[in-house]
Parts: sequence; structure tokens; C-alpha cells
Amino acid sequence: MPELPEVEIVKRGLEPALSGKAFKHVEVRRSDLRVKVPDDFKSVIEGQSVRKLSRRGKYILIFLEGGQVVVLHLGMSGRIHIYKPGVPYEVQKHDHVILDTDDGSRIVFNDPRRFGMIYMTPANDWENQKPFSKMGPEPLGNKFSGPCLEEKLYGRKSNIKSALLDQKIVAGIGNIYACEALFESGIHPERAAGSVTGKEAEQLAAAIRSVLQKAIVAGGSSLKDYRQTDGSLGYFQHSFSVYDKESEKCPDCTCDDTVRRIVQAGRSTFFCPVKQR
Repeated sequence: MPELPEVEIVKRGLEPALSGKAFKHVEVRRSDLRVKVPDDFKSVIEGQSVRKLSRRGKYILIFLEGGQVVVLHLGMSGRIHIYKPGVPYEVQKHDHVILDTDDGSRIVFNDPRRFGMIYMTPANDWENQKPFSKMGPEPLGNKFSGPCLEEKLYGRKSNIKSALLDQKIVAGIGNIYACEALFESGIHPERAAGSVTGKEAEQLAAAIRSVLQKAIVAGGSSLKDYRQTDGSLGYFQHSFSVYDKESEKCPDCTCDDTVRRIVQAGRSTFFCPVKQR
């Protein structure tokens, strides 16, 4: 599933194509996604101008002048492809929602597994709606820090890796970047979440921010389905320190051990048993 960096890249790709533009034509070719596309989606969206775009966690928010927000989640295999004015387009099998703007651009939501979502919510109350009402802080935001993370982890007996995947603790982090941030901060993934305090919480918060920023610069991680809005791949997978590196030498020059793999809550965790304590 695309994580924060991939969703941020898609949002940035959509901004120049949608900001200030109006939806001239909307086609819902298939509505039975993870959450059903609303029956009135076409009638509400058509003719509306886009005021701004934002991201919250793994969700893209498209704010319309008429007071609605289009909420987009890519799910496991969802992609957004932008066709610029004049570029030929042929409908593909899994193109479920097609948005044409008044400048001739076409935005296509393609999702083979149909785990993605595209729906609407009122702009004046979106933060109080699920899942946003209980979502944790943005790891790239000004409010996210060591003390903030420590407060969220306080008293939690679950392992720190699983805690980082809990969107109520911090928004947008998934399996890849949790593994990478724990490695960078030197924290063992099986540690009790509540034991990460003080300096370690500061180090982990800094590592989370660092890993996410580096991934965004690299265009995200393309392992299976993820593509940028122009169809190109991300490149951060070539910079992984431990993720999917089982049995390879630890990249820390002071460590002579190899990367290990364990399973936590059904997800593979990659780490160095020497560097991470």
C-alpha cells in the first residue's frame, strides 16, 4: 500500500493539473470500490472548481469551491494518471473514475484490486469525520517531535513497530518506512512502544522525518503497483537500508551482522540485531 511519501508525490502531481480548474465532465465507470462511490458523485462534482489540494496521512483531499471535499485513498493498487490536454487516451480495464477538467486535462483513477476509495465529505467538518477525527499528528508537520511521539506511545505495551503502523499514533507511516526509521534511530522493532522515551523518542521522531523526506525527494518507493502521476517509477527502493534486505550485510559500517526478518502482526519486519537495541 502506498505510504505517506507516495501519496504526497501523487498529491503534488495533481496540484498543477487541478488547482483552479473546474471539472467539466465526470464519469464513474465502476462504483463498487472499498467504499462505494456516492450515487450523486457525478452530479455534485461536475462544474465545481478546485480550490486547493491537501494530504492527511495516506489520504488526498481535493477541496471544491462548492463546499465539498473529494477524499481519495489509493488502497493497495490504486493509481492516478494525468493525461495533459491533447494527449491520446484509451480506457483501460480498471479505470474506474475519469475526471475531465475545463482545460482539457484528464485525471484517471485506476485500481485493479478495488481497495481504493473516492468519496465526498463536507469541507467545514472533514476533520471531525472518520478516519481523520482520530488520526495522529503529521510526521512532517511542525507539531511532530520527540515529546509528541513519547506522549502518544506512553503506556503502550505493544511493540514499537506495530505502534508506528497505528494511524492514531502518527499518520501516514506504513511497513516500509517504519522499518527504515527504526533502523536509522537504532531502536529494536520488538521493544515495547512505551519504553521509547526521552532521547530515544527524539531520535525516532527525527528518523521518521528524515526517512520520509528522503523518500519524497526520490519520488517514493515503487515495489509493485505504485507509479507517479506521469507513470514513472519512484526510486527510494534503491536506497533501503534494511527493508526487504534479509540476510544481506547491515549497511552500518560498524556492524558485521546481517539483516534479519521477523513477522509482527502479519507483516514482515527487517532489522539489524546489533545496531538496533
